[in-house]
Amino acid sequence: MTHSPEAQPAAKALPADFLLSVVMPVYNEQKTLREIVAAVRAVPIPKELILVDDGSKDGSRQILAELAAQFPDVRVFEHPQNRGKGAALRTGFEQAKGAVVVVQDADLEYDPADYPVLLAPILRGDADVVYGSRYLVDDRDPGRERDHFYHYFGNRVLTFLSNLFTGLNLTDMETCYKCFRREVLADLVIESRRFTVEPEFTAKVAKLPVRVFEVPIRYQGRKYSEGKKITWRDGIAAIWAIVKYRFVR
Repeated sequence: MTHSPEAQPAAKALPADFLLSVVMPVYNEQKTLREIVAAVRAVPIPKELILVDDGSKDGSRQILAELAAQFPDVRVFEHPQNRGKGAALRTGFEQAKGAVVVVQDADLEYDPADYPVLLAPILRGDADVVYGSRYLVDDRDPGRERDHFYHYFGNRVLTFLSNLFTGLNLTDMETCYKCFRREVLADLVIESRRFTVEPEFTAKVAKLPVRVFEVPIRYQGRKYSEGKKITWRDGIAAIWAIVKYRFVR
């Protein structure tokens, strides 16, 4: 069952030994890497940041090496060649040590200051998996910029199809922000290499005995001229993945 509550603060303090694992795929993000890492590290929650370079061809690897040498909570892993977001996430998930895992993109579209909002349903004991929706009403940031219409429309179509096949009632299946107890990974094996990881994750979560929540998040979509990588081809692949993972055990 999927819930869509208003964003609430955590109902209980963090356990003394709590650790959040932030898994961040990186591919040619030299322009934003330092800023996004600084934003993640600034969130006052005990955490480890797992950065997976997926065969970057720009200066990302050099920056990652510098960040790992500078900060003990930053761990870096590398793919020799580009294998796609799904493969990078799989590598990051395998390395996660925290009680809770959250996915973070390396661009600046998603705000790490939303981590407490994502964690709140889990810490209250109400959820095992939390989706951060770009389309739920967010009273904290009512005037934020919306995504381009075609991306918005495509997302809503894919989310509708995903809900149709999974029985969930999400507003934003394609969101980057997926936060979940690490135990969820024990029963969930990611096979996708590229952006089809989003519908695959959702389809497989829907088959597990877990509680799924949605909370509103802030979002600042970037344009293709700024490095946005998702295209209409990824939309077609996502539709195929929605159908495929509905019936694959």
